[in-house]
Amino acid sequence: MAYTALYRDFRPLKFSDMVGQEHITRTLKNQIIAGRVGHAYLFNGGRGTGKTTSAKILARAVNCLNPIQGEPCNECEICKEILDGSLTDIVEMDAASNNGVDDIRQIRDEVNFLPTKAKYRVYIIDEVHMLSIGAFNALLKTLEEPPTHVKFILATTEPQKLPTTILSRCQRFDFKKIPENDIIKRLKVICKEANINVNEEAYKIMAVLSEGHMRDAISILERCSQENTDYITANEVKELVGLPSIEYISKLASGILEYDVSKCLTTIDEVINDGKDLYNYLWEVIKYFKDLLVYKSTKKLSLYSEEELEEIKRLSDSINEERVLNIIYSLSDLESDLKWSSQTTIMFQTGIIKLCRRDSSIKSNGIDVKEIEKIIDEKIKNLNVNISNSNKVVNSPNNNLNMTNNRKEEHQNDQTQKNNSSTDMVWKKIVDNLKRNGKIRLYTALINTRINELNDLVWEIEFSNGLTAFNERVLEMPENKNELVKEALKITGKEINFKLKKGKGDGVLDKPKSPISDLGIDINIID
Repeated sequence: MAYTALYRDFRPLKFSDMVGQEHITRTLKNQIIAGRVGHAYLFNGGRGTGKTTSAKILARAVNCLNPIQGEPCNECEICKEILDGSLTDIVEMDAASNNGVDDIRQIRDEVNFLPTKAKYRVYIIDEVHMLSIGAFNALLKTLEEPPTHVKFILATTEPQKLPTTILSRCQRFDFKKIPENDIIKRLKVICKEANINVNEEAYKIMAVLSEGHMRDAISILERCSQENTDYITANEVKELVGLPSIEYISKLASGILEYDVSKCLTTIDEVINDGKDLYNYLWEVIKYFKDLLVYKSTKKLSLYSEEELEEIKRLSDSINEERVLNIIYSLSDLESDLKWSSQTTIMFQTGIIKLCRRDSSIKSNGIDVKEIEKIIDEKIKNLNVNISNSNKVVNSPNNNLNMTNNRKEEHQNDQTQKNNSSTDMVWKKIVDNLKRNGKIRLYTALINTRINELNDLVWEIEFSNGLTAFNERVLEMPENKNELVKEALKITGKEINFKLKKGKGDGVLDKPKSPISDLGIDINIID
């Protein structure tokens, strides 16, 4: 007997066997019970969410000789012939390979003939978005007013590619991703009937890796069951799906956070010698840092053992959120660079080395004392030069006038500083409110920024480390612009327009950010 894939062998035969799509199966059963079945349906959703399965059950249910509460009995002559594929009244067509006008014209000619045995002739057209424009046009009239003995069920993963004239003629049902608990529940039913032994942690990993797609979860289970093992464990699942060793991932993450270049390079060499793909490895490292950020906020994570969670807890406790976000953005930029580089190993290593380099900002575990000393030494040198120059000034009749002008300039500067201080306080409140309101992406883009008040209604946003391409994309989004203007209006009562400072010019605002500024104390170094 020929082998049948698990996802086909255990395809649900009734609506009640399906999981995660109760909002759809309930409506379809009610329509069948009430005798109000539509002439055309559109099933939309991601892969492996139950579109084709629902179409097959619906085709049997409308033709079943003994339906039970809207469900097919699967025992009558019609149901059995549909199940074994021998009934010609149920036509399944793959639009990916039959997408021409002639294919649809054939359907248009066939619909005029009465069914041979069943009550309805049902056409199930999968991946319907692949039809050509001409094929859609040929289908329009038939789809709008088909004979009473014909039903159409269209299935697609991309409904936006369908003409609106097709969409408006169908009852649309959107299939959502299946929750992890429902996937685990269905996997347990399959394992019980197929005599496959799986531990709880392995079930959970399969559900997480499937990302809401039931067929993907069953395919992972099938691969694991073919390894001639009596008991499927979590480690076997990870190994079979090709996940890089968590040891490699956590080791590199630890090296980056500890600024340990040697540790990082050693880990990269181990990964290369183990035959792992660097691009996939980088993607897993990015996800690991994302999980660090999630754990720091929620203290919950899936897909990790107790021992692995202990390491994640240790790393998350040693850093702040801002540093993790900066690392994720840097690794994402590195991922983009790898796509266009023929020297992936060199690019990967140099990108990681750059992340391990201590910059001139305050670090997550303390202050860079050397940088502060350097700034103070520079200020002292400037102070000595100023004192020396002042001693060389010769008394002249213009001195009194110069002193008066200097006092005026100092007064103006003091007034400007007061205005800037007030604006800075308002800006800080705006940014804090964005975080409080859950606008995390916008808040993240505005971390370490300050404001320049160009005039009463135009403010310029300045970035201490320069404007990155990522932050520019975030801030140029219309919804983010509107959110920023709305938040400023609440606080200032004025509809302020914001500009982005895209380069670094001259002036006090463009000096590199000092580590002293983030200490939370006022330190004045007088020239």
